[in-house]
Amino acid sequence: MKLTTSPRQPAAHQGPAPEGQSPAVILFGEILADVFPDRAVLGGAPFNVARHLAAFGLRPLMISRLGDDALGTRILAGMKERGMDVSGIQIDDNLPTGQVRVHLEDAGHRFEILPRQAYDFIDPADATAAAMAAEAPGLVYFGTLSQRHHVTRQALSEMLQNIKAPQFLDINLREPWFDEDTVRFSLQSADIVKLSDEELRTLADMFKAGEGLAQAQGAELKRMFDIDRLIVTCGKYGAWQLDRDNELFIASPGKEPSRIVDTVGAGDAFSAVCILGMLSCWPETTALKRADDFASAICEIRGAVPEDSEFYQNFTKEWTR
Repeated sequence: MKLTTSPRQPAAHQGPAPEGQSPAVILFGEILADVFPDRAVLGGAPFNVARHLAAFGLRPLMISRLGDDALGTRILAGMKERGMDVSGIQIDDNLPTGQVRVHLEDAGHRFEILPRQAYDFIDPADATAAAMAAEAPGLVYFGTLSQRHHVTRQALSEMLQNIKAPQFLDINLREPWFDEDTVRFSLQSADIVKLSDEELRTLADMFKAGEGLAQAQGAELKRMFDIDRLIVTCGKYGAWQLDRDNELFIASPGKEPSRIVDTVGAGDAFSAVCILGMLSCWPETTALKRADDFASAICEIRGAVPEDSEFYQNFTKEWTR
């Protein structure tokens, strides 16, 4: 169910949020471990975003599936330590908790995403029930990777049909785990789409969405799929956004990282702050700039999510001045 929302207004809710609480954010998709050459860290784009949102004081509800194994136990324990809701987590008796091998290379990082993981088989009925139990959802976040198997794709489809909240698509294309049908369904379902400039070129080619300037391609994709807001990240060159009326907002690149440890999770960090900005009603340019700054800071640490809460406090103090 696609909703029409004004980008300058708070997200639509199923009902009023409890006094003093932010609306819940439902995040659907993969939880996994990113296995680096020297260690394994928890990851998966929706889970990274959920952990950032929890650290910023929001109420994320993660809907995913873990294996009945040591890694799954570690993930559940970590979520509880962070005060995160685990009611949307399913346990699979047969398949393992997801893993991705991360190969660090001169040009960045390369993912080796293992097949047939627990998150490929999210139960549709349980997923919808968990989402509908959420109090006052303000937004639903999803991506494309977890849709590679028809079971989880069906779970997402049923859940989206039953939740009345703006839908945020973080396209997150990973070869060879996407196809045109999956991308088309995702774009048709989304109110807000966030993608990289490289992913924009891929989609423009896939759907024959014009030629020339990236903004023109973005505007054509918005028209084709009735998207309210299109957000495009451009790495060290900042980010830009087209709103419902195709008004362009640009965030020029800010402070460069003092040193780049790795870029894993930078896009997820950007998405998390975009969501925070939407629910906090920040001006569009402010939200883009803060998201870009936070993503740059993530590049200075190993892995996608910092363990130290002070990392977040430094940003929230600056943003609330």
